[in-house]
Amino acid sequence: MRKLKLQVQVTTDGYMAGSNNELDWTTHPWTSDINAYVTALEEAVDCIMLGRKLAEGFIPAWASRPEGEDEKTIDWMNNTPKVVISNSLTESPWENTTVVSGDLAETVNQLKAQPGGDMIAYGGGMLVANLIADDLIDELHLFVNPTALGAGMPVFADRTELRLVKAQSFECGITALHYEPKR
Repeated sequence: MRKLKLQVQVTTDGYMAGSNNELDWTTHPWTSDINAYVTALEEAVDCIMLGRKLAEGFIPAWASRPEGEDEKTIDWMNNTPKVVISNSLTESPWENTTVVSGDLAETVNQLKAQPGGDMIAYGGGMLVANLIADDLIDELHLFVNPTALGAGMPVFADRTELRLVKAQSFECGITALHYEPKR
């Protein structure tokens, strides 16, 4: 069965966005060591999962082939099939993207049961919260930025028991915490 991995940037106090959904605290330029970590994380992945709101910015941003990004990363982001979880979209306005709706747990478990490599969820906030609440994430990769906000959109809304698999700090000041849920 395929695994669903979560990759999300967070603050030291556990927020994935500020009170007004701002991400202005993600200012640490990624260094080659964190890029290598992400590349290794994505090696087994052949499907990207996004919420509708994040998809609306994420997919067009990568399709524009942003300056300063590695060509291999740009190609991977554009060529990897995407699944957008949405109850408001009925079809995809983007290439290489499928829109699914309905019961989240049923939908994700059907996707996990399909043949293929692992899947990775990048967010957005509501999708991440619901995936965690429904215990659908198999691996959590929290990229902890050395910033505290004091308020915002939390990664975890309720008590969640996790087991630390690995912690790795990077030159840019970010630390990756790789967890698995305790089941």
